[in-house]
Amino acid sequence: MLLWFVILYLMVSVGIGLFAATRVHNAKDFAVAGRSLPFPVVMATVFATWFGAESIFGISSTFLKDGLGGIVADPFGSSICLILAGILFSRYLYKLNILTLGDFYRMRFNRTVEVVTTLCIVISYLGWVAAQIKALGLLFFTVTNGGIGQVDGMMLGMALVLTYTVFGGMFSVAILDFVQMIVMLGGLLFIAIMVAGQVDGGAAAVIDHASAAGKFQFFPDADPWLWLTFIGTGVTMMFGSIPQQDVFQRVTSAKSAKIALWGSVAGASLYFVFTFVPMFIAYAGTLIDPAGLGSMVETEAELIVPTLVTTHMPLIAQVLFYGAVLSAIMSTASATLLAPSVTFAENILKGFSPHMGDHRFLWMMRIVLLGFSALVLAFALNSEASIYKMVENAYKITLAGAFMPLVAGILWKRATTQGALAAMFGGLVAWIMVELLIGAASPVPPQLIGLLVSALGMLAGSLLPQWVGHKTPGRPMHELQHLAAMETHHVAEHPHHH
Repeated sequence: MLLWFVILYLMVSVGIGLFAATRVHNAKDFAVAGRSLPFPVVMATVFATWFGAESIFGISSTFLKDGLGGIVADPFGSSICLILAGILFSRYLYKLNILTLGDFYRMRFNRTVEVVTTLCIVISYLGWVAAQIKALGLLFFTVTNGGIGQVDGMMLGMALVLTYTVFGGMFSVAILDFVQMIVMLGGLLFIAIMVAGQVDGGAAAVIDHASAAGKFQFFPDADPWLWLTFIGTGVTMMFGSIPQQDVFQRVTSAKSAKIALWGSVAGASLYFVFTFVPMFIAYAGTLIDPAGLGSMVETEAELIVPTLVTTHMPLIAQVLFYGAVLSAIMSTASATLLAPSVTFAENILKGFSPHMGDHRFLWMMRIVLLGFSALVLAFALNSEASIYKMVENAYKITLAGAFMPLVAGILWKRATTQGALAAMFGGLVAWIMVELLIGAASPVPPQLIGLLVSALGMLAGSLLPQWVGHKTPGRPMHELQHLAAMETHHVAEHPHHH
């Protein structure tokens, strides 16, 4: 019975996604939904993109083991990231009327900076999307009682997400995110209420028990090395996720700069508050069944929530739960497949054929999407890391290589192309060297060293005599915005030329 509900839900989701695809007429529709999304949809798509597999399985299982201190990266770091990115992108980049972050790197610096940062951004998505696909495999395995193996489940999940993303792009993703957000919020809240009812003393007893067990201790002990690791983990997600195409795409798809800003802030706030619901469900589960579920904390913590729902909940709760989880994973997977594919097509491939027509470019984005999906599937099938770790590791490369050129390029007039190159290469080389030579034994997290070297590179490269790119100095933000405004005005006055 449950399986049929899940199949029906999947068919409806794909149907909605394909219906939304009828609105895609050009590359801009595909990449940023024609910059037409209203506030509720922007808020929903920011929330739904980030509320994925790790929010339900990963964060809750990490909280059971390590308490609040273990989840500093997500949801704490990621929520702050979404608010910061919303402010940065809506205030400075929205007016530029561009498709990708790579476009900004090219306009502000040069083609080399565009290509290297784009590659960093694309590579960072591998782990994140793979985590979603891994979770879909886990889900199909659980729903069918092992009838569909995890490997087959991953392949099936990828095929379903691809079906509507390839045709509908950002329109399908955004409209489905809105529908899926409602299913997620309703389903998980319903289960949290039911779970609380099965614990003596209700929700208050669960919170008191977690508090007594020390799960609410957020800050580490007074040891400088522990603090460094704590800060490094939080900063990786907080800053490393800012130069990400999916966040940029959501902000840029909004109807106006104001909607872009408040949609992002509202989505981030909802995300932060709502990640505590799966944590509550998982912790309550260990109290309802200490012998069964409680014994899974050390070895199979990611399976606690689905096992609790399958063994202790009525059919209606199971239907709502799997609907919510499928929504969470599919909305994140479709968005995180689309973002790197659009970036790669726009900022790497298009450079080799700059006069390509819009229709051809649209199809090129779709072909890249299929290729990237195959890569992700191979990565998901061969990775041993947990879902939470896969997501956390994804942002180290963008933190070391793409964060400084973006922030300095937006906020610092004197940032130059030479500074951006020094920041990129310095940060990446420092991070990779520390990771390879010292690895986990490094007292300072390797990605934090990469960030510091990147910042020094940006400062020194911009302030020292200019040897690289001195013939074409980086254009400051106000100049780029002025040029974009003139271009928009020209298109409005002479539409038949465009």
